[in-house]
Amino acid sequence: MAEPLRVVFLTHNYPQYSGDVAGAFLHPLAMALREREVDLRVVTPSAGGRDGREELDGVPVRRIRYASAAHERYAQSGQLATAIRSPQGLRALAGMIRALRRGAREELHGSRRGVVHAHWWFPSGLAAPKDTPLVVTCHGTDVRMLERGALIRWLARGTFRRAAQVTTVSHSLAATLRQSGATVSDDAIVPMPVTLGDRPWTRGGGGVVVLGRLTEQKRVHLAIEAFALARERGYMGHLRIAGDGVTRAALQVLAGGLGVSDAVEFLGAIPPNAVSRLFATADACLMPAVAEGFGLAGAEALMQGVPIVACTDGGGLLDLVPASGGGRHVAPTATAIADGLMDILSDPAARASAQQAGSVWRERLTPAHVADCCLTWYREAVHE
Repeated sequence: MAEPLRVVFLTHNYPQYSGDVAGAFLHPLAMALREREVDLRVVTPSAGGRDGREELDGVPVRRIRYASAAHERYAQSGQLATAIRSPQGLRALAGMIRALRRGAREELHGSRRGVVHAHWWFPSGLAAPKDTPLVVTCHGTDVRMLERGALIRWLARGTFRRAAQVTTVSHSLAATLRQSGATVSDDAIVPMPVTLGDRPWTRGGGGVVVLGRLTEQKRVHLAIEAFALARERGYMGHLRIAGDGVTRAALQVLAGGLGVSDAVEFLGAIPPNAVSRLFATADACLMPAVAEGFGLAGAEALMQGVPIVACTDGGGLLDLVPASGGGRHVAPTATAIADGLMDILSDPAARASAQQAGSVWRERLTPAHVADCCLTWYREAVHE
């Protein structure tokens, strides 16, 4: 009997518990791969001193120390980019890379059919052992790093050259990676999965939804400004913002200054299993982010038949959101977003068109489908 294929997910971002939003899209993929008898293991940095081996829904996860507990704040938090801004952050980052490499070697020990699947080329791709077949998946933030200068691109090229396969989640990211020297085939452009579960088609009446981290890149201020304009034009629904982050306080001040605080609800971060309830009554979804890697929140909206307004500089969102029917592509201004929103709200066919698009994504984004794509990459990496 052939030895099982052993795959190590190397990632700085992985859920710490069931329902955690950090790296949540990786967990259903890990479970689907284990269902295919892949000896899938996860190696991820500790957060705040929490380390050791555990199982999460049957997936072996090893959390590995890389700094003192006080300085282990860059993984599982969305704060990795801040590490390069201080000497202590750089030291912690170097420690993280060394720890991930050590953990990958230890998890692969004894296997003759081993592959490292590094999620994000930075830092996981840099940390991958050089003597092991490597698959790298770029998700977005790591691709945007390539715009920071020649040194970053030089570091990335070394990782891309030794990878058996470089994959990514949207055509927009693939184009940037190719410009940076990576070889990305068309069949290596595969978005990460979404667990279908109970996702009823929206019945409407619940207002407009924004779902995502509250960061500058998500440009949620444009959604609030557009919503205020829509209210001036007669829309009487509410705006529900699900997510948390560094811009939340400023966004709450903005809503107050525009006189819409009574109609804007800040829900904070919600667990993945609450997303379907959020979209079950949504009239529309606003996604004004710039240079999105893919936009799984948009996929979840369409998978429940919720029409979407996205911006023309939205990157991977343009792979996902239709330009008409169940979606609109608009300029990144509050006025244009409000126009797109009012257009969708007045279009009697928009919801049916969104359902049609959502049916396609329900099939493409199953964990089983993405796991099958990964298996193809892994077998190529070990020359099978």
